[in-house]
Amino acid sequence: MSTIATTPLTAEQFLQMADDGQPSELVRGDIVMMPRPGFHHGYVCIRLASRLTWYVEQHDLGRVIGNEAAVVTARDPDTVRGPDISFYSYSRVPKGISPEGSAPQPPEIVFEVRSPSDRWTEMLAKAVEYLKAGVNAVVLVDPASETVSLFHGDQPVVSFSGDDELRLPPPLDGFSVPVSKLFE
Repeated sequence: MSTIATTPLTAEQFLQMADDGQPSELVRGDIVMMPRPGFHHGYVCIRLASRLTWYVEQHDLGRVIGNEAAVVTARDPDTVRGPDISFYSYSRVPKGISPEGSAPQPPEIVFEVRSPSDRWTEMLAKAVEYLKAGVNAVVLVDPASETVSLFHGDQPVVSFSGDDELRLPPPLDGFSVPVSKLFE
């Protein structure tokens, strides 16, 4: 990741900037350029997102959003993250409403798929950041070790691998998938 030196930006300023096609996030007012994660990362994201979307639509629970959605995790200085996948229930973003920019509330659940360039310390710090911002649960997916870690409030971290069933907290508590299916 590289940082572009600028005057600290607000979330609103960052979200108004023209998209140059390079993935980036706003971290404490600074734009941070993200390396492109690659083919396998995208494949794992789609495997998980398609299963989540199917479940959410079958139960009319809300929306599954891809990484283009902005999540404001801090203010003054502002931080805007782009989780790989996020889930917003209709109680957080009502049916029929599709906000421009960021949603007025954080998602209930965020999913981050570890890229080859991601460090675990950064992934863990990001998970804590999401939880502090009001996200109920954070799911870290590691394609390299084919494991999934669930961070849920003040609960101990739960790890899943192989044929373990990934189960999520409410409002997605009926969702489950064998972890191995995410990496096939």
